[in-house]
Amino acid sequence: MKLHILAVGERQPDWAEAACHEYLKRMPREARVEIIPVKPEKRTGLPTDTVKAHEAARLLERCPKGARLVALDENGRQATTRELAALMRDWQAEGRDVALLIGGADGLDAALLERAEMKLALSRLTLPHALARVLLAEQLYRAASLLAGHPYHRE
Repeated sequence: MKLHILAVGERQPDWAEAACHEYLKRMPREARVEIIPVKPEKRTGLPTDTVKAHEAARLLERCPKGARLVALDENGRQATTRELAALMRDWQAEGRDVALLIGGADGLDAALLERAEMKLALSRLTLPHALARVLLAEQLYRAASLLAGHPYHRE
């Protein structure tokens, strides 16, 4: 299984790139993660729904064939780190790649949210995209650490 973070937005601040790189280089081989930046739609006078539809098409173009689609959405399921680890364990057992989708400034297209097999929320707070990437990378690393039997800091 490979985890793919597909995120609308091509250039992130250096601090976010460095943080994501640090967490992802620590991931075990059985939980490899790749960040795939996706070009945002230009917002020049287009309706929001059109912008999101164009970004959704680009996200789907970049998704690996047959991957489980997991949409990151503020209205999705909020999972604890232990629950995320259990999800990762199930995903590994299934063997399919997983595509974790982070939308653009307006979020993900409704049709893409409907198509996703799961919706996860990192927080109910509105997060800047760079921070969402870092938070997701850190939580994937922490969940993989739990699965590998490393002690969890709260226990």
